[in-house]
Amino acid sequence: MEANCLFCKIIRGDIPASKVFEDEVCLAFKDINPQAPIHVLLVPKLHVDSLAMTDGSHESMLGALMSRARDLAASLGVAAEGYRLVVNTNRDGGQTVFHLHVHLLAGRSFIFPPG
Repeated sequence: MEANCLFCKIIRGDIPASKVFEDEVCLAFKDINPQAPIHVLLVPKLHVDSLAMTDGSHESMLGALMSRARDLAASLGVAAEGYRLVVNTNRDGGQTVFHLHVHLLAGRSFIFPPG
């Protein structure tokens, strides 16, 4: 973990968060600035700055994040209606916290392309 990373601090429990799920691979918590009625961040416990910084050694963790997002959508009751998963990568991709994370958004209709 990185000492000054916001999400690492949340994972360590140094900063409180509204947790909705946690296991050995990731922590999921409510976004403090939600962009949909349901907006949860899934954060791997392993610190990786962005998706661009992953390689073959991260495949298991990346697959686990997607599986956890699918399962979380089901447990939140939004799987049938639909949801959006977003991974912003680096500054031009809209990433503002440089710890890989997946946004799970649901509870409203979404359009494409998204902005």
